[in-house]
This record gives sequence, structure tokens and C-alpha cells, in this order.
Amino acid sequence: MQARNARIGLRLFAVYLLFYSGFVLLNAFSPDTMRATPIEGINLALIYGFGLIVAAFVLAILYGFLCRSEVPNGEEEVQK
Repeated sequence: MQARNARIGLRLFAVYLLFYSGFVLLNAFSPDTMRATPIEGINLALIYGFGLIVAAFVLAILYGFLCRSEVPNGEEEVQK
């Protein structure tokens, strides 16, 4: 069960890492894009930053849900 939870955690971490890498790369290589104001004077950097915070909460809730759910029959791991 712990190995299953660790795999789920690593996959969700990889998803978040992709989102965060996009944020960092945009800031590093295209700062003008981050200065754009798509919503009533709020720049993209602020929107993306809050999106990262929301994504972290959503992924944490998803992790909790996935780790709490029952393991289907036949997939139970034998403890060594």
C-alpha cells in the first residue's frame, strides 16, 4: 500500500512540476508574456501564480482521495 501511495504521489508531483516549470520558464525567457494583462489589469504572472496555489490544493485533495480509496482485489501487496 505504501509503494502504491508513493507512486501516486510521484505522479502528482510530476504534474505539478510541469506546471511550475512552465511558470519559471515563462518568467525567465518571456517576461513580456508574463506582463500581459488578460483580465482587467491583472497580469498573467499573478494569475499563473494563484493558479499554481490552487493546483497544489487540488492535487493534494486528489492525492488524499486516491490514497484513501480501496485497493481492488488482486492488487494487494504482500508485506515483506
